[in-house]
Amino acid sequence: MFAASCSGTTRAPFLIDMARDLSVSVPMVANLVAATSIAWGAASMLAGWGSARWGRRPFLIGGPLALAVGMMGVALSDTIVGVALWATLGGACSGLFTGVTYAEVSACVPDRQRGRALGWVMSGQSLTLVLGVPVAAWLGSAVGWRGVNVSVAVLGLIAAAAFLVVSRNPPDAVHRSGGSASGMRAALTLPVMRLLAMGIGERVCYGLTAVYFATFLQTTYRLSIAEVALPLAIFALGNILGTVLGGQLADRLPDRRLTFACGTAASGAAAVALYGWTPDLPTSLALGFVYVLCNAVARPALMSMLAAVPDAVRGTVMGLNVTGASVGWLGAASLGGIIMSTDGFSGFGPLTAAFAVATAALAFFGRRIA
Repeated sequence: MFAASCSGTTRAPFLIDMARDLSVSVPMVANLVAATSIAWGAASMLAGWGSARWGRRPFLIGGPLALAVGMMGVALSDTIVGVALWATLGGACSGLFTGVTYAEVSACVPDRQRGRALGWVMSGQSLTLVLGVPVAAWLGSAVGWRGVNVSVAVLGLIAAAAFLVVSRNPPDAVHRSGGSASGMRAALTLPVMRLLAMGIGERVCYGLTAVYFATFLQTTYRLSIAEVALPLAIFALGNILGTVLGGQLADRLPDRRLTFACGTAASGAAAVALYGWTPDLPTSLALGFVYVLCNAVARPALMSMLAAVPDAVRGTVMGLNVTGASVGWLGAASLGGIIMSTDGFSGFGPLTAAFAVATAALAFFGRRIA
């Protein structure tokens, strides 16, 4: 998960350098994120039902290998078109194994341990902000943005080698799951669709702050790019801590729906305070830490509930979850841009709270997955 997240996030410190080398504007380079996200979500859906038909192992090994090829393509491209094509391919390759990874981890541990296991796996994405981006900036000062992409390709190769060692051969039952159509129909039950909707709502809540937190700090407190680095690291640490804590709560409390609902609702309340009360920078940092901590607490519980399906359709469900997360990220970026241009950051708190309350309420509609 660290390698997959690094394939896009570590591009952030080099937008100006990439724009200069490729003779384009900075916004054009920044828009690669949207193309990567769309490809990531679409590939996750396809890999989900594909893993139900052919097993998870081909995607777990082939996905990181293909990601390495994509990152090498980005490093060797001399035009924005080439970079865009290879970066989109890299996003699709990441989608080939992220959802399948969640399914494999869920299959390797009993239900009472899934919250903790999935929490540790999800923390790999947060480590990209704490470790990956600073290391990429340091490394890029010596080898440039192309060298950083080569390094991410090496991470992909290491991930593929690790999956080759630890992934299991698919059980026979997976191959008898009935193919793509029946696998998709079997996966999309009403409880699963409700959980997928909860996942989209949760990602919108998270993305509204994750995407715009640095801009909020720069606008409110006139911080430079260098001065934003420490606040972003604190934000990422809150995400890691919340994910680990959420995994513990998901496995130890009797009702995972309650863990998800409380964490999501609390993040909505923290968002109202974060954007509505800005006396000084330390207060905003503390509120941002609380916000992301509460949001991250809810995520392992949701993932554990999604994993409580038969093994034959678990890959499909987890792939659809990653697709839904991509939809949530795009929705957050779009809605945030509209709100920022009309009401400014004062509108972020109420909007996040509304999504949080609606998403938390979904947790108690309908029946649980048995």
